[in-house]
Amino acid sequence: QELGSVQHVFIASMVAYVGLDPRTDIKFVTPPPAEAKRLLAAGKVDAFLGFPPDPQELRAAGIGHVVLNSTLDRPWSQYFCCMIAANRDFVRKHPVATKRALRALLKANAVCALEPERAARMTVERGFAERYDATLETLKSIPYARWRDYDPEDTLRFYALRLREAGMIKSTPQRILAQGTDWRFLHELKKELKG
Repeated sequence: QELGSVQHVFIASMVAYVGLDPRTDIKFVTPPPAEAKRLLAAGKVDAFLGFPPDPQELRAAGIGHVVLNSTLDRPWSQYFCCMIAANRDFVRKHPVATKRALRALLKANAVCALEPERAARMTVERGFAERYDATLETLKSIPYARWRDYDPEDTLRFYALRLREAGMIKSTPQRILAQGTDWRFLHELKKELKG
């Protein structure tokens, strides 16, 4: 979780949204997640940005409290938390493979949404997670089925504005959308994979 990492950028965009300057108002520390949890438990850091299963483990141990849950709290809950990115040259050279990979991810997404017990069991059985209960709780808490409803352009615009406010990027949201997005495969798969 180094400075400039996804976690750092995510939290910087959040604090900028509430009027703090992430460059001057917060002292970021970047220990590995296990150490960060120990520091929070010991009161040596004030906050911890966690991704499953860390928040579930902290809650089970009675450590800390949730300040913000991006799947429940507005405005973050109104946007995708995660998106798929691909190298432009790869997509140009391998459009069939790109679309097949996206299709596979969207089908896996459907399994997580419709059969979270099965997805949790498979995740644990294949060694991607250790605890079935925490994995199942995580899968049930993530709004997998909303990918059909949310607008990915709105998501990129929202986060680009936050990052610009935080002084982390100079490009405008319009420029990022114009130069860095291609929704063709997603639109085609929305029609193909009827929900």
